[in-house]
Amino acid sequence: MAIKRIGVLTAGGDAPGMNAAIRGVVRYGLNSKLEVVGILRGWLGLINEELKPLDHHSVSGIINLGGTMLKTARCLEFKTDEGQKQAYQTVKRNLIDGLIVIGGDGSFRAAHQFYKKYNVPCVGIPASIDNDINGIDLTIGLDTAINTAVYALDNIRDTATSMERIFVVEVMGRSSGYIALQVALAGGCEEVIIPEQSFDLNKICHDIVEGNLRGKLSWIIIVAEGAVSAQDIAKNITEMTSLETRAIVLGHIQRGGRPTAFSRILALTLACAAVDCLLAGKADIAVGLEDSRIVEIDLEFATRKKDLPIDKIYRLIKILT
Repeated sequence: MAIKRIGVLTAGGDAPGMNAAIRGVVRYGLNSKLEVVGILRGWLGLINEELKPLDHHSVSGIINLGGTMLKTARCLEFKTDEGQKQAYQTVKRNLIDGLIVIGGDGSFRAAHQFYKKYNVPCVGIPASIDNDINGIDLTIGLDTAINTAVYALDNIRDTATSMERIFVVEVMGRSSGYIALQVALAGGCEEVIIPEQSFDLNKICHDIVEGNLRGKLSWIIIVAEGAVSAQDIAKNITEMTSLETRAIVLGHIQRGGRPTAFSRILALTLACAAVDCLLAGKADIAVGLEDSRIVEIDLEFATRKKDLPIDKIYRLIKILT
């Protein structure tokens, strides 16, 4: 089937660089003689037929912006047969020949199901600050999120050193501690607590007291949100060591902000590759970067649990502390 008209949507949590990916899809698609339709609010917009044609002007001035001009939403309706049926009817009524889905593992899982059920060609572009796509090295937005957190951490360290305090800093990562590990390593932090590993608070407090006796009067612990509450850890450390401990939750600040050059370049490069895949008749795949090469991976494989070098990174953090 010849591809003439494609749809592009962003789904799940937003990630810095999504706008750059949209821009790449639109301008590369138009250059390839395609019509490009923007689908607002992800899968929900496909169900509700919230569509808008996109041209060069539509994506002007967005390459440096965080968030997504197409908006995004969590969509429980798409998990139902009726919701998927309505989405398919939108595709057929609007003569959409293929979809480019920009998002993380949940978005890719939905795209895989949609293709299997209705044979609508879907190609994924991995954009998620969680780096949760299997088979590739990095997702769009990860580099920006890490840099945002490290910038905040550097400011926190100034106060931690000046006021001789312990800080527990909570970063995003509901089921993955990758951001926490990278931030702890880049920020020279003393400890990191992540969902993938158990932790011994007694040991952490012992190390803090020992360090305090040697004259080490500031301490920063990074906590991934899915592991434990920073507030609880800070409270327990204060009670166990009698040392003043503060908790800071960075939260959604990591999702926003201007994407780094790396996030933008990755987004633009993968956007072009995704359009090429649709033009070549490929479907049910995602494009990504592995060992500095653009690769194509099955969506089902992409949504499997990603094996990250947790132990190796954690060991480096402890050695370099």
